[in-house]
Amino acid sequence: MLVYGDSLSSAYGMPEHNGWVALLRQRLQRERPDYSVANASISGETTAGGLARIGKVLQSHRPAILILELGGNDGLRGLPVAAMKKNLAAMIEQAQKSGARVLLVGVRMPPNYGEDYTRAFEQAYAELAKRTRSALVPYLLDGFSENPELFQPDRIHPSIAAQPVMLNNVWPALAPLLGK
Repeated sequence: MLVYGDSLSSAYGMPEHNGWVALLRQRLQRERPDYSVANASISGETTAGGLARIGKVLQSHRPAILILELGGNDGLRGLPVAAMKKNLAAMIEQAQKSGARVLLVGVRMPPNYGEDYTRAFEQAYAELAKRTRSALVPYLLDGFSENPELFQPDRIHPSIAAQPVMLNNVWPALAPLLGK
């Protein structure tokens, strides 16, 4: 299994062993030891950056499952949603062609980007998942995004206490991809 994301998946601002990906690795060791987890997430990564390197990363890791968590940095920079969707679609296509099942993990933008941008950004993940027949986590920060106590001082990056919640948001969509 390969997690391919940005700072939300790279354990930004905390020891790596506290991040949700490390917690996923621990859970799989207990429940599904036939899976291992590689984390190729890079803080600050955009979908364009992710697209530029995904071929080599897929070739290197050859995952059965790709957890794709990118787009937040595109949104924070106000980049066009259409370009983000195109990049994510290309990454999903490459992963599927390599034989990987894909779990697309969505993020959302704050309302200060305007209602049209915010809505289009959020809808992009559901549209892509449907079109590519990928599994979907609609919102990685679901259930705590309005709770400042679960964020680092920058109010962008979740705290250590939020990491188990993030894993719990991912697990229901991931579990069916694991098979029997």
